[in-house]
Parts: sequence; structure tokens; C-alpha cells
Amino acid sequence: MLSSRAHRGFVFTLAAALLFAGCSSAGESDQDAQDRVLKIAAVQSPMTDVVKAAGEAIEDGYEIELVEVSDYVTTNVIVNEGDVYGNFSQHEPFMEEFNAKNDGSLVAVQPVYNFVIAFYSKTVDSIDALPEGGVVAIADDSSNRGRALKLLADEGIITLDPDVDPYASTVDDIIENPKNIEFLEVAISALNAAYDEADLVFQWPSHIAALGLTPEEDGLITELDEAFALHLVVTDEHADSAATEALKAAFSSPEVREVIESNGTIEVAF
Repeated sequence: MLSSRAHRGFVFTLAAALLFAGCSSAGESDQDAQDRVLKIAAVQSPMTDVVKAAGEAIEDGYEIELVEVSDYVTTNVIVNEGDVYGNFSQHEPFMEEFNAKNDGSLVAVQPVYNFVIAFYSKTVDSIDALPEGGVVAIADDSSNRGRALKLLADEGIITLDPDVDPYASTVDDIIENPKNIEFLEVAISALNAAYDEADLVFQWPSHIAALGLTPEEDGLITELDEAFALHLVVTDEHADSAATEALKAAFSSPEVREVIESNGTIEVAF
């Protein structure tokens, strides 16, 4: 039998142990709850609209928190550094360029929508009317730059070196430029500003919408290529996790499909 003093000591030790265990359990529960809030970065509509719709569709036990970011590179940096769980702002070629330049570990895990890319002009009504020495504004990242140059080559405005993959081409790969086009290379987010100055501007539909333009109504050259579908992106560490599986289901849900089908410039890619 325990002495009175020993008994009191045992009870105190047991109570302290139970209190510690309770605190530890609560702490783990809080952390577990925090891990189930999945922060997803996006730049602007309709990407942000899709993230919100996915948040409505995510399975019980998870939540999606939209993190709005001003530019596409930042969305990748904060995923790569673990500040957010994933992003929805880019096609796979753009992501691969980021990985190559930044030793990134990003993975495209779910295609969500395709979009119509186009060239626009404030000064001419057709590509044939593009003036001698005209200024053409294109994106400065490699994937979108190559896409823009390939579109121009397909229209006969320029000729690209046949030994170069057109999607990887640069202005240095132009071997014929009969109209002596001058190329202005700027970030996608700055191409709208070039619309007032250049004769022809390459732009995403989500950005050109701010100028009241659409590819269907105003695009002089248009293209929809499934290789440039926008994807949900996470790090390779999370590519096969249960949380990512829940995200993939949410981003390919009827709620997301409804958002996409209500927008005339994008098409379902799942």
C-alpha cells in the first residue's frame, strides 16, 4: 500500500501527465486542422473564380483559401518555398521554365481549362494591313514568346528557322521578316499597356478583358492549344498526397465546370 505522501505524489504525477497529454493532443489537433486549410494562389479572374468554385466543391475535412497574387512568378515562388500549398495560374510550359530557372520542384497535377490566345490591334483590322516597320508586342517569357512567334509564322508574317522548335523560338530565330517588324518583349501583365502603342499585341483573354476585348470578337489571330491548358500546380512533395487528391477532385468538379462553361473565352480541359 502506498503511504499518504507517496499516494499524493502519485496522484499529482498522474494528473500532470494527463494534463500534458491533453495539451499535446490539442496541439496536434490544431496543427492537423491547419494542414487541412489548403492555400491556393491565383492572379486574377477567371483563375480566382475557379479557385473559389473548387472551394465550394472540396470534400469534407478540407478547406481552400484563395491567396490573390499580383504576378505569375510570385505565385510559383510562394508555392516552391512552401508559403502556400499550390497555385492555379499557369500552363505547364510556363511552370517548367520556372523550375529550370529556379531549381523548382513544381508539378502540374490537374488540367482545368484551355483558353483562346490572340493578337489584337488598335490600329489595323486585319493581319494583312500590318504596316511596314510595325511594332509587335509579345510576352517575354520563353513559353509564351515561342507561342506568339509560332502564331505569326503560321500566318506568314515571319519565317522561323526550321531547325528550331517553334515553341522554343526567340526573335533571333527569325530568318525572314519581310515587313521589318520590330518586336517589343514585355511581361504578360504589361502587355495591355502596350496595346495603345504597338500595332499588334499578343495577350491572354483574362488580361485583355480589362480593355473590353475578347479573342472571339477582336482577335486578329487566334489559337487554342491543349498543350497550354491551365493546371493546378503543387510541389513534387505533395503531388501524391491525400490533400492533393482532394484538390484534383475539387478542380474537376461540376462547380468548376459551371464556372468555365459560363465564360466564353475558356474551355473545360478535364
